[in-house]
Amino acid sequence: MPTAAAQARYPLTQGVNPWLVTVSVMLPTFMEVLDTAIASVALPYIAGSLSASNSEATWVLTSYLVANAVILPASNWFARRFGRKRFLLICVTIFTVASFFCGAAPSLGIILLARVMQGAGGGALQPLSQSILLESFPVAKRSMAMAAYGLGIVVAPVLGPTLGGWLTDTLVGATPFTSIFPSASSPSS
Repeated sequence: MPTAAAQARYPLTQGVNPWLVTVSVMLPTFMEVLDTAIASVALPYIAGSLSASNSEATWVLTSYLVANAVILPASNWFARRFGRKRFLLICVTIFTVASFFCGAAPSLGIILLARVMQGAGGGALQPLSQSILLESFPVAKRSMAMAAYGLGIVVAPVLGPTLGGWLTDTLVGATPFTSIFPSASSPSS
């Protein structure tokens, strides 16, 4: 599709600073990537607090990743069906509510169900964020926008293990998911 036809079909965001859009789509994706890194570090603590073995607790990670992998290829269909912005807000809401339920889970079964919900909400965040980002910038500035987005996303797995260890040591009687809940709720509001 020629550039003029593509820009006519997908007009740029009018009146909104595209860098504000970059931050808005980067934050939920940052939280999703950060969540995975934090959960992997806190896994022994989660197992202990739920009276589960380490092998049972690995399902906390596996259930999230499976749900994430299932929703990822379907994200384009959902985005076309509901609209990118609306679907992004739905995903952020699902991810945030599921984070709350992960933090409040009294048993392994409940946390696994909440992690499946969390993975389903988080699975579409990366492709949606990138699509919204690309349609918000003119063609000449898209590489700079994707570089800024990539920088933000690369920082999450770097901070995750340190933050996960600190949260696990600091939060007594709570799982690290309770710390994600207030942070994850801010991008959708």
